[in-house]
Amino acid sequence: MEERFRELGGRVADVRAGQEALRSVLRSLDDLAQAEEGGAAEGASRFRSASRQVFQIIEEERLRIARDMHDGPAQSMANLVLQAEVLERLVSKDPNALVRELAHFKAGVRDALDETRRLIFDLRPMTLDDLGLVPTLRKFIKEYGDKSELVARFHLVGEERRLPGNYEAVLFRIVQEALNNVRKHASAHSVEVTLTLQPHRAVAVIKDDGDGFDVPATEARQGRTRNLGLISMRERADLEKGALEIRSQIGKGTEIRASFDF
Repeated sequence: MEERFRELGGRVADVRAGQEALRSVLRSLDDLAQAEEGGAAEGASRFRSASRQVFQIIEEERLRIARDMHDGPAQSMANLVLQAEVLERLVSKDPNALVRELAHFKAGVRDALDETRRLIFDLRPMTLDDLGLVPTLRKFIKEYGDKSELVARFHLVGEERRLPGNYEAVLFRIVQEALNNVRKHASAHSVEVTLTLQPHRAVAVIKDDGDGFDVPATEARQGRTRNLGLISMRERADLEKGALEIRSQIGKGTEIRASFDF
């Protein structure tokens, strides 16, 4: 468990290092924007606004990682330490009770390992690099449905294959964020994810039967609230020159479509 925990800490450190690198780049770009004169002032203002949104997203992610580590592996490790102390006292006093407590201890270890694996999967699924997008989505959507008590289905249209460049990671994160939004806000009963793979194009569609929402009004409030899910999805799509389309009506569910040409 200690080894797993150290490994997880190393991965979090890598994420933080990447975030700091991003901060440095954004600071440099912001300095360049401020150096512009005249007509560039408005562009610099828009850039600073976008930079603030990026920083907010970074801080949200750090908060999520810290909360997950505290509530998951850290708490599980603390419980295991307490159980180990109980086992030490039972070795000489009550061998029969020791057997029962060992069974509880083993169950606690399994739970801690499951929590650690889940957190690692959220940070960067190993299957995404080893097996590709399709197996990762299948696994993620199945587990998502089991935990959220939603009917979650995955459909693949086209031949299963690996995608070039960073498209697999971007598509996975968009699907992940969309499903998180469904779980938190939609009050849905079911959600379907359809991935269409063509020779030079990939399209992911996430559709739910939830409450729906007013898209323009919600996006207008994004910069003033802590709910930055839609901004995060759009930013990821824009970075890979893709398109993100959000269709929703109050009471009629939501459909998110992310498409990339390569």
